[in-house]
Amino acid sequence: MKKLMLLAAVAVFSLSNVNAQELRAGLNGGVPIGDAGDFYTFTFGLDVTYLFLEVSEDFQVGAATGYSTSSGDDITSPSITFGGVTIPGVTVEIDSFDYIPLAAAGRYSLSEAFILGLDLGYAIVMTDGADSGLYYRPMVGYNFTEDLQATLSYTGVSQDGTNFSSVLLGVSYKLM
Repeated sequence: MKKLMLLAAVAVFSLSNVNAQELRAGLNGGVPIGDAGDFYTFTFGLDVTYLFLEVSEDFQVGAATGYSTSSGDDITSPSITFGGVTIPGVTVEIDSFDYIPLAAAGRYSLSEAFILGLDLGYAIVMTDGADSGLYYRPMVGYNFTEDLQATLSYTGVSQDGTNFSSVLLGVSYKLM
């Protein structure tokens, strides 16, 4: 899988007939959903996207990366009463879930204001005991100005039959 991702990145970067370039950096925050919502409370991330190939007037491709962290929750088991003796519940502190995405990025402009996007690649998970896996992030964006953009996205990291998902609101700024 890693060799395939590296080959795809080299192929995309070698297509450097650059008509338009766009470098964006942004912040996002949201909530883990699904099974991840049972163990994590809040997700915060940093995004960097470089769109360097204009496929058509409305469609650009490039690369995306960043850093994402989700705060672990404290989980407490219920107390048990047996024969008049109460055994208190046990509290377990869940470590944060941290990863770095390495992805291909595509953006399609529906109009001057609205965009659709998809990042697809590999998430390098930094949390001990968790596996890295497939990273995907469909999104919709709104351009307040040429430089300032708001996004709503769904992010998923699939690892060996499990999926870590979150819904995020973000803002990004065009640096170049």
